[in-house]
This record gives sequence, C-alpha cells and structure tokens, in this order.
Amino acid sequence: MAYIGELISLGVAFLWTISALSGEVASRRLGVFVMNVWRMAFALCFSALLIGFGTGYFFPAYASGEAWMWLLLSGVVGYFFGDWCLFNSYLTIGSRYGQLFMTLAPAFAAFSAWTMLGQTLNGQSLLAMAVTMTGIGISVLGRGEGHKLSLNLPAKGVLFGLGAALGQGVGLVLSKIGLDCYEASVPADVLPQMEGYLPFGSNLIRCVAGLVCFSAWLMVMNWRRPVEQRQTLRASLSDRKGFLAMLVLVVSGPFLGVGFSLMAVQYTAAGIASTLMATTPIIILLPSWWLFGQRITLRNVLGAVISVVGVSLFFV
Repeated sequence: MAYIGELISLGVAFLWTISALSGEVASRRLGVFVMNVWRMAFALCFSALLIGFGTGYFFPAYASGEAWMWLLLSGVVGYFFGDWCLFNSYLTIGSRYGQLFMTLAPAFAAFSAWTMLGQTLNGQSLLAMAVTMTGIGISVLGRGEGHKLSLNLPAKGVLFGLGAALGQGVGLVLSKIGLDCYEASVPADVLPQMEGYLPFGSNLIRCVAGLVCFSAWLMVMNWRRPVEQRQTLRASLSDRKGFLAMLVLVVSGPFLGVGFSLMAVQYTAAGIASTLMATTPIIILLPSWWLFGQRITLRNVLGAVISVVGVSLFFV
C-alpha cells in the first residue's frame, strides 16, 4: 500500500491529540500525581505483556546494569520531570498550548545530543530552533501597554511548557544511550528475535522510574496535607470519567502511540514520519475548541503551522 508510513504517522499525530485532550481531563479530575501513578502502572503492565508475548520474557531480558542506569535516568527526566511539567501545563494553559510548546522538544534533544553525544549542531538545526520558537512566539505573545510585547498566557504555564519540552528532549537522548547499551548487552544469536522489542523493553524500565518517582512524591504530598485534602488511588476509582480519561490516555499515548510511531519509521523516512507526527498542535485546535471552548484565532493557527515547519527543518 502506497504511503502507508505517512498514513501511520498521521494516525500517530491523531493519537497524540487524543492523548493530550484526555490527559487534560484526567489531570483536572484525578490530580496530576494520582493520574500519573495510574498511567505509569498501566503503561508498565502493557509493555510487560507486549514483550512477554513477543519474546517469552515479561521483563527486559539481558539488559545490563549500565542500560538500566541510563534508562532509569531517562525515566526520571522524561516521565517524572517532563510529564509533571506537561500535565501541569495542561492545567494552567490547556493541552492545546501544552502541545505547542512540545514542538521545542526536538530542539532540546538536538542540543542535548550535541553536549552529551558529540553530535553535530549545524546551521540548519539552529534555523529549525529559531523557526519553531518564532511560531510559538506568534501564538503566545501579544501587545501590552505601550505596544510592548507581553505574554497572552500565565508565566507559570509557559515555564511548565518549556520544562515539558526540556524533559522530553533530554529524556529522549538519555533513552538513546540506554537503548544502545541494552542492544549491546544482548547476545548476538538472540538479537534478531529481540531487536524489535528492545524499545518496548526500554520503555518498561523508564516506566519503572516514573512509577516509583510519582508514587513516592504522592506519598510525600499526602503526608504534608490534612487528611481531608489527601489524594488517594482508592478515591480516584470513584471518578469514572476521570479514570476512563486516564485509560484513554494510556492506550493512545504510551501504548498505541509509541508502538505505531516505531512502526511508522519502518515504512517511511524518519524525517517524514517525525514531521507528520509533530502536526498535533494543528490537529488539536478544532477538538480543543469543541471540548473546552478555547477560541481559535488566525494567530494561533499561524503560530502552530510555523512551529511544525520548524520541527520539519530538523529532519530535512
């Protein structure tokens, strides 16, 4: 079938859109930490089942201590810090703007790869960063008093959005280091059967880090709060809408979204797939208006399009 990779990539962009919208709903109803404990637990279980049925091992078999170290660190940076910022950005500025700031993740990844892996940061990458930031600036900046530029969004939400992109970008580079260590530790005669499942095994380790961190932080927060203000997993079960939104988030994001994104690059060039999957800030405009009543302006559309163009420049 012609263009199957491109179609899968667009499908992933729609999955990311569903993930963002359901994540906003779940965060508001369950709380960021309770929602993320459930999310990490379900994502870990789904990943274990997937690699178990595919390889016969329900855990990352053959992963070395060094691979575990890098992937756990990636989980702390990407899942704990990055997703904590991301879902708080949803609460502060909404999933539409949260996803717009996520277009900066490739820029942070490129800069991190330059500093940690020695990869080249060329003029094209710098241009891509500038174009992406211009698109975001068009969306979030406006004229204030005296015709000075001012933020149309709460500064707290902007910082959360930047933190989310930073966490995902740096976490991606750490994941690559860990995945390379994982692949190197698998015996050569076993590698052909396990190669396609290594990313999912790596994701399982990252989920372990995210689950431990979110669970520990939830316990610390509840310990400091009065009994009547504590957020618990048991209480969240009574919120059917919030729990359903969390399940939709898990299936559309860490499970199907990640799986199909890996499949997309098997059928088309990574640059094309990455660019199409980055169109979420454009796709999310209409559903966010329909679900949350968020007004769409020409400035919003133009900013989102320019940001996606900036992302595409990383992969040309």
